[in-house]
Amino acid sequence: MTKAIHKIAIALTVFVFSAISLQAGGVSAYYSAAYKDAGTVKSALTKAGFTVLNTYSPAGKGKLKVITYTNPKLISMASKPKRGFAAVQKILVDSKAKKILATNPTYWLKAFLQKNFKGGDTAITTSLTKALGKLKPTADTLSSGKLSGYHFMLGMPYYEDMIELKSGAKGVKNALYSVKLTNGSTLYGVKMPKSTEGFISKIGEDKALVLPYTILIEGGKAYALHAKYYLAISYPKLTMGEFMKISSVPDAIKKKLKQSVK
Repeated sequence: MTKAIHKIAIALTVFVFSAISLQAGGVSAYYSAAYKDAGTVKSALTKAGFTVLNTYSPAGKGKLKVITYTNPKLISMASKPKRGFAAVQKILVDSKAKKILATNPTYWLKAFLQKNFKGGDTAITTSLTKALGKLKPTADTLSSGKLSGYHFMLGMPYYEDMIELKSGAKGVKNALYSVKLTNGSTLYGVKMPKSTEGFISKIGEDKALVLPYTILIEGGKAYALHAKYYLAISYPKLTMGEFMKISSVPDAIKKKLKQSVK
C-alpha cells in the first residue's frame, strides 16, 4: 500500500467513525456559548443579520432573558402550510448562572418543517456562530431520524397533532411579537400567566427558552403545538416521572392560549 493510499484509507476511516459517532450521539436541541449579557447578545445578533423580535422573562423570572429572533431565510423556510412555527429561534441568557443556551437551528427546523426540511440550517448556524462565538452542543439530543416523527411515547401527540384554538381568528391579544410569513400566515409570541409558565421550575429553568409559547394564525384559524409534544421535544431528557409532575400543564396552556386569540 502506497503512502498516498494509506493516507486516504486513514481519512476514510476517520470520516466513517465520525459519522457513526455523530449519528449515535444524535442532534442536540441546544448549543451553549460563552456568557454575554442580553444587551450584548441582541447587538451581536443584529450585526450577524438577524432581526431581534422580543426579550422575555419566563414566569416573571428577571434573571432569565429569552431573546427571540428571525431572519429572511427562516421566514422563507417557514412559509409553508402549518410550518410557521419554524420561523423563530431563541437564546436564553441566565444572568445569575452566567450561562447562555441557544436553540440549534438544525434540530428545530427538522422538527418543525417535517417533510419540508430541505437544508438551509448550516447558513443560519454559521450566522449564529458569528453572533455568539464557539457553539457547544448540549447533551439534550434526539436521533436525526426521530425528529420529524417525534412523540414522547405511545399514545402521545406528534407535531401534526397541533391544537386548533379558534376558527375565524383575527390576531392575538397582547402579543409579545409577530412574524408575518410570505404565505399570509402570522406567528405570534404569547405571554401566559406566571402560574401557567411556572412549570419551568419543576422540570428545568435551564430550558426556559421553551417560552414564550407561540400561536400560528393561518387561513383564519389559530393553531398551537400540543403541549404534550412541544414540552417533551423541548426537554429531550425528560423522564416519565418529571412529566407526571407537570401533568396538568398541557390543559392549562391550552386554556390560556385559547383565551389569547381574538
